[in-house]
Amino acid sequence: MNESVVLDKIVKTHGLVKAVDHVSLSIRSGEFFSLLGPSGSGKTTILRLIAGLDHPDQGDIIIQQRVVTLDPPHKRPVNMVFQHYALFPHLSVFENVAFGLHMKKERQTNIQNAVSHMLALVRLQGKEKRLPSQLSGGEQQRVALARALVNRPVVLLLDEPLAALDQQLRQEMQGELKRLQREVEATFICVTHQQDEALMLSDRIAVMQGGKVLQVGTPQEIYDHPVSSIVAQFIGLSNTLSGTIASCEGGVCRVDHEVLSSVLVMCSPHDPPQGAVTVMVRPERVHVSSDMSINGYDNMLSAVVHHVAFSGNEVVYHVRLRDKAIWMARVPIAEAQASSFAIGQPVYVHWRAMEGLVLPAHPASC
Repeated sequence: MNESVVLDKIVKTHGLVKAVDHVSLSIRSGEFFSLLGPSGSGKTTILRLIAGLDHPDQGDIIIQQRVVTLDPPHKRPVNMVFQHYALFPHLSVFENVAFGLHMKKERQTNIQNAVSHMLALVRLQGKEKRLPSQLSGGEQQRVALARALVNRPVVLLLDEPLAALDQQLRQEMQGELKRLQREVEATFICVTHQQDEALMLSDRIAVMQGGKVLQVGTPQEIYDHPVSSIVAQFIGLSNTLSGTIASCEGGVCRVDHEVLSSVLVMCSPHDPPQGAVTVMVRPERVHVSSDMSINGYDNMLSAVVHHVAFSGNEVVYHVRLRDKAIWMARVPIAEAQASSFAIGQPVYVHWRAMEGLVLPAHPASC
């Protein structure tokens, strides 16, 4: 697949802070690529560097096989949608979307056709004459998308595009954004700190922290096989248990804990872990039972129910282990109704060796 955007060993400092620290990325043509990380991780700086709003101290930016490192924004085949949309409040929906085409001195007939097509694509037909103040938050966001896409950029840059929307509207717009990306066949690069948003929208995700890229992969790769406990904790919720490798045989390791029972976890038979490790188990993989032993499960820890929360289609149990750690179990509502547990009730948590992940306790700095 052709590469749409390549970042080659990019470094950018702000004063004494290295906002982007030797980052290299290859973003494929036509993919939805997300930069995910906490505030200050460098993701927005990367977006601004691609847009040409900032220039790197070191490294090169290549778009469609052309080095654009020092090119101004108007000479790059990109457009950007900002977090707060930046619509012109005195212009109508049609005029907002047509603004860039007017600046390019396009023929009026071409402008009319292009804007009408784009407004149909974002489902805003019949609202051409309204002002931004007369639109909902979701409609304003779609106007901003239409204004950016009407110029047919090769790459669309999205800076927290759904952050200003409430939760329900944000979920609705996630589907709209993915649909739009497929229809226009452009490369979308999105900055977000919302894990669920990145998992739902992205073909691939780059997880960032401290100006570095910790891991790049598909949503499933990063969720199921994080390279470090930092990535694991940032992508979804995780239960963790610290221990020491006692033995590894046939791709299964036994991890000893100073208080809890030993647990079994799958590992690479060719490169088994050694020494101190962290075992990670996702809450949806944990089974809660009043039975000490259940066929098919390799691991069991005793616990006491600490808190119970109802969440629509599931019940979330918070249980306290013997070492005082709190673990979570997400139980489908049908299963929870069949065997519910009360606060303070002794229980056992079970999981399979293949459903855990073993990671170095102190991973090397990325």
